[in-house]
Amino acid sequence: MASGSASGEATGKKAVVTRFAPSPTGYLHIGGARTALFNWLFARRHGGKYLLRIEDTDRARSTEPAIDAIFDGLSWLGLDGDEAPVFQFARSDRHAEVAAQLMENGHAYRCYLTQEELAERRQKAQEERRPFRIDSEWRDADPATWPADRSWVVRVKAPREGSTTIEDLVQGTVTVQNEEIDDFVILRGDGTPTYMLAVVVDDNDMGVTHVLRGDDHLNNAFRQLVVINGMGWDVPVYGHVPLIHGSDGAKLSKRHGALGVDAYRDEMGLLPEAVFNYLLRLGWGHGDEEIISREQAIEWFDMVDVGKSPSRFDLAKLQNLNGHYLREADDVRLAGLVEARLDGVDGDEPADLLVRAMPVLKVRAKDLNELAEGSAFLFAQRPLAMSEKALALLTDEGRERLAAIHERLSGQADWTLEALEANLKAMAEDLGLGLGKLAQPLRAALTGQTTSPGIFDVLVLLGREESLARIGEQAQVPAGSQS
Repeated sequence: MASGSASGEATGKKAVVTRFAPSPTGYLHIGGARTALFNWLFARRHGGKYLLRIEDTDRARSTEPAIDAIFDGLSWLGLDGDEAPVFQFARSDRHAEVAAQLMENGHAYRCYLTQEELAERRQKAQEERRPFRIDSEWRDADPATWPADRSWVVRVKAPREGSTTIEDLVQGTVTVQNEEIDDFVILRGDGTPTYMLAVVVDDNDMGVTHVLRGDDHLNNAFRQLVVINGMGWDVPVYGHVPLIHGSDGAKLSKRHGALGVDAYRDEMGLLPEAVFNYLLRLGWGHGDEEIISREQAIEWFDMVDVGKSPSRFDLAKLQNLNGHYLREADDVRLAGLVEARLDGVDGDEPADLLVRAMPVLKVRAKDLNELAEGSAFLFAQRPLAMSEKALALLTDEGRERLAAIHERLSGQADWTLEALEANLKAMAEDLGLGLGKLAQPLRAALTGQTTSPGIFDVLVLLGREESLARIGEQAQVPAGSQS
């Protein structure tokens, strides 16, 4: 018979309160972002609250830049907390107060075991090939025997008989024998709380009803239940989500690509709605739906649909998904994002040009970097830098055709897509050529590249004056003189 348990319905009677509690020792990890997303969605789905807590008790590794990076990444994904964030370190006095209460009610004790004594006992257990368990003689010691000249820590009194069962929203029924749970430290010798204590106290005081986190914390849940039960607090509903693995099935690491959310935004040029959608589908699904809006996600999300197996991160799939969201994105918004990625380009006129260019540029791109690269020709200064492939098209024959194109277009006043297309197609027919024989050197002259939006779109976007200047420049340069 179990001596303890933790279970609950998906929502129970209380209003749902979830939390995301990262440690500020670096960027917002892509796995952490998914945890935040699942907490945010679960709270939204059930009309509850989603809270943020910064677990900054590791003072040596917690930094302000890291805290800012976490908030920045969450804000970019639209996962800001519903209330002001809680900072764990600021609550140290409260944690110590709970440790004292646990000692008073007989669920924790002063332990004077030294590190040397513990090391000796651990070594002996290894030699005897048995699991090492803390078996402290101070567990039930008379306070009169407490030494005045030795430092001490506070340990919980973990149950030694029976078992504890958790009804996990993702993992199902999980049972651990209580003899496997140590009398772990909750307050260090310097009076600072350990993670195991601080997390439980903060969750209780913040009113957290559902603890949704990575399954690497599943074992921690059984230890934390010792503190919860010792204080007589309500047990939260647990949901432990399998971690994200790389495409090869190994734990996600730097060799699989970027780990921080900021890199997906800044270096890879992805849109937040694409990352949101992709993270949502990592381990959770709704039928065969792939493109899921924020509104649909809130309507459909539930933890019962989270899989028990690790999900695999597929960068190519994320990039393809981002291409979809680029094509759907507002042109003014995209123009602003692309302008920020172009060196030396700002102001109203370039922004207007980018807005006009977006409909033809975004259909060819998978990310903002490709969009910026594809739009660079619009702002290139003459003489244009030529790619090697573009230069190969500017043969004597190619330049002769450019001269003919320049002459023909110089007399054209109607600089519209339809008029330019009709004129150049007629010219190709007059010369007995396929349109491509004119378009290839023309594209090279206008963009310095061999790929671009449609050639007539390029002519319209550059405008009559700039187009003729670029064509004329290449028509006049003898073949082989430019490198």
